[in-house]
Amino acid sequence: MGQVFKWLFRIAGGMVVLTVLTVLVAYFLLSRSLPVYDKAMQVTGISAPVEIVRDNANVPHVFGTTDADSFYGLGYAHAQDRLWQMVMLRRTAQGRLSEIFGTQTLEIDMLMRRLDLYRNARTSVDVQDARTKEAMRAYAAGVNARLREINEEARGKGAPEMFIFNPALSPWQPADSIAILKLMSVQLSGQLAEEVLYARTSLLVGEERLRDIMPLAPGAAIAELPEYSSLFPGLGTRRVTWATGEHPLSPFAKRGFAGASNVFAAAPNRSASGGTLLANDPHLGFSAPSIWYLARIELATGGVIGGTIPGAPLVITGRSNALGWGVTSSYMDDQDVFIEKLNPENPDQYLTPDGFKPFRTESTIIRIADMDPVTLTLRWTDNGPVLPGTHYALSEVTPPGHVASLSWTALSGADTSMTAAMALMRAQSVEEGLRAGRFFVAPTLNLMLADKNTIAMKTIGAMPARDPGHETQGRMPSRGWVKQNQWTARIPYSQNPEFVSPAGGILGNTNNKMVDRDFPNHVSYSWGDTQRIKRFERLMQIREVHTRDSFIEAQLDTVSFTARSLLPLIGADLWFTGEAAPEGTTERQRKIALDLLSSWNGEMNEHLPEPLLYAAWMRALMDRLIRDELGPLADEFTHPDPVFIERVFRDVDGASAWCDIRQSSDQESCVDIARLALDDALVWIGDNYGSALESLRWGDLHQATQDHQVLGEVPILRYFVNIRQSTSGGDNTLMRGRTRGEGENPFENVHGAGYRGVYDFADPDSSVFVISTGQSGHFLSRYYDDMAQLWRRGEYIPMSLDPDLARAAATGITLLQPE
Repeated sequence: MGQVFKWLFRIAGGMVVLTVLTVLVAYFLLSRSLPVYDKAMQVTGISAPVEIVRDNANVPHVFGTTDADSFYGLGYAHAQDRLWQMVMLRRTAQGRLSEIFGTQTLEIDMLMRRLDLYRNARTSVDVQDARTKEAMRAYAAGVNARLREINEEARGKGAPEMFIFNPALSPWQPADSIAILKLMSVQLSGQLAEEVLYARTSLLVGEERLRDIMPLAPGAAIAELPEYSSLFPGLGTRRVTWATGEHPLSPFAKRGFAGASNVFAAAPNRSASGGTLLANDPHLGFSAPSIWYLARIELATGGVIGGTIPGAPLVITGRSNALGWGVTSSYMDDQDVFIEKLNPENPDQYLTPDGFKPFRTESTIIRIADMDPVTLTLRWTDNGPVLPGTHYALSEVTPPGHVASLSWTALSGADTSMTAAMALMRAQSVEEGLRAGRFFVAPTLNLMLADKNTIAMKTIGAMPARDPGHETQGRMPSRGWVKQNQWTARIPYSQNPEFVSPAGGILGNTNNKMVDRDFPNHVSYSWGDTQRIKRFERLMQIREVHTRDSFIEAQLDTVSFTARSLLPLIGADLWFTGEAAPEGTTERQRKIALDLLSSWNGEMNEHLPEPLLYAAWMRALMDRLIRDELGPLADEFTHPDPVFIERVFRDVDGASAWCDIRQSSDQESCVDIARLALDDALVWIGDNYGSALESLRWGDLHQATQDHQVLGEVPILRYFVNIRQSTSGGDNTLMRGRTRGEGENPFENVHGAGYRGVYDFADPDSSVFVISTGQSGHFLSRYYDDMAQLWRRGEYIPMSLDPDLARAAATGITLLQPE
């Protein structure tokens, strides 16, 4: 027996030693790719030495003798810290993820090939102006200098993920940067999803109830549209599986998760310091590392600092000494879905206003890891590429003998958006910034500008011109063979919404409705916000003048206007009506919950129980109201719609009809449904988090899920690569933390401000910014998550263009010298 124990001990000891050695070897190999920031090296492609000074937050300050040299340094810095992220963005745009990840990303690749973004990016290189071409070439050369360094010095293949997956790496090209800008258009687009869902819903409910469940933003109403079923008689409904929206690398946002943002500015007469103020926090899906990367580059026109996206030589939101700029998603209706009729005699043809015409076709080969490649036939109509029926459930609104195609401004092969963004970085005034915007095509954005004296906001991006006789006005799919439905041109840039030097001295946008125009100059029917803007108005109006700190307060505000407006309406007949009841009963829990909510001020604070009670109640209420009318389609409405709920409880145009459960013999009132929904929420909370309502904590559920898109679900490793934080805020607060809306924990914070910046032009170097993770994409780096807690606590780092300040606390200086 002693001999057996001796051998068992030896085996166990050997396994421990082997495990330790494996970990040490893995750590050594992975750490080889950690960049060295303090060094000098010789490179090709620069005219004079380039200095990259890393401040104590690892923000690179790039100093080049020429603009081209500075962009070279930015490309090198991006590749040092975010090479894997850049490669994944490029592969996504190219439709080449499956070469690494196999069939799990095949649907994404197939759809990206159909959109043909990368070819459009390649052809768009030639239409850029000379300075932009030079900048893109220099940036690509800087990225490639890092790739050569990795190859020559065996630097662990540049990133831990490269060692794990070992993908083939091709040199960076200017087209790759344009492709990443186009990929942003995919991530920020939501009109296609709205069109399809509107049509699907219209097949289940009448016109009046459709106006309830998919309401227009408050303002003038749209003229009556035809019933979708009348456009395509005999169309039935069927459920399909949307395959491209589930993978973390998918750029196709689920409904409600296209880009969002806040941006606001104050003129000198509304600023305590007498200079203009500008604040911006763009909202995208969270990831580790963040999509944002902080950087400063020195140009001939002066230094520029702010938020960049690795792979693109642009400061997308930021400032120079003379001008600040910020962006929000415009929600412009720049997409139209067309239902194309096939020739019954020849399915290779489709119907046009001039008769049947053959599709333009092309074959493309998608290579798949460990499998045979797939050959895909791409098809285009005059309206745009043909899309698969699985995309946003298009097949549910596409009758037999038809296919769906897409018109979209982002599919331009002559996209000058890169030139526009470059011109914006060099602009020295609001006037110059507005002129730069005329070249912007996609994504469509609201651009906020502030120089030392003036503030302005302009919608930039191509706005499609539609015929006034368009059948569906772009609200839902239309017949592709009807000439009046097809796009005629682009609306002139001068007609895009513009606001310069407002009398009130304050400008702002939270993705809210900006203008109220009649079709076809309407901009959009589907806006991203009807609620946050109310809180913004309140915060701007309570002060006569603002400061940098008051703008920070607004950026971090967690009070929900929605909760303050809905709870008194929904609970009007429930407050203080409960009687004493035994502990543990439904009635007792209901009374405790109502007592807590009755004295709550609507602050979505992570430490409080009330935000969870409120959020769970509204979620259960939304489901109770729509489930019997919509059936399985109710699953698409993952978040409570405040406008819909208010219409129902105010009985606008008979909207209280949603409260009656059609399958029951009783006539339920809205009070009944509110009570039942609250009980549903309390049961769910009790089953998952216990019955002690006072001890609940919103932040335990509302965690920011900044997960690694590839390694985030790998056992053990996930604890090293994912960044999770308890957060305040919610779906409708200015400090927006969009909840997942589905799954085991529907209240996870998955979409919000990955970048925050506040710029003060009375003292530009007092400006501040921060990102939600860290600068490095290497999970072994101390800069992988060093800003995460700052971001969570609402803190910032200095945003200074002072080179001495950057050098004073530099963590490393890289000197690139010409060979």
